[in-house]
Amino acid sequence: MAVRRKWWILVALVAVALLGVLAWRWASLSARVELGAAYGARMGCSCRYVEGRAMGSCADDKEPGMAMVRLNDVPEERAVRASVPLLASRTARFKPGWGCLLDPVG
Repeated sequence: MAVRRKWWILVALVAVALLGVLAWRWASLSARVELGAAYGARMGCSCRYVEGRAMGSCADDKEPGMAMVRLNDVPEERAVRASVPLLASRTARFKPGWGCLLDPVG
């Protein structure tokens, strides 16, 4: 019984340490997630509506480290929405003569 109790204490300490690191680095992680979503939306919109490529081929253009960024085409709005599940979402819309512009935050 004592070994099992020590095991749970160790698991609890590791969990608290991981939560502490997450809280300490949250501002940096949040900024990176927002940046990844914004870049993905702009890149996906340019691929789809400037270059005229299929959305499936646009996903291949993602940079290393962007595996969690999901691209969704919104054809009725001529826009691409990029999101990192549960953390961030940004939309870029095609405006003739201007290219793809990100929607304002907020």
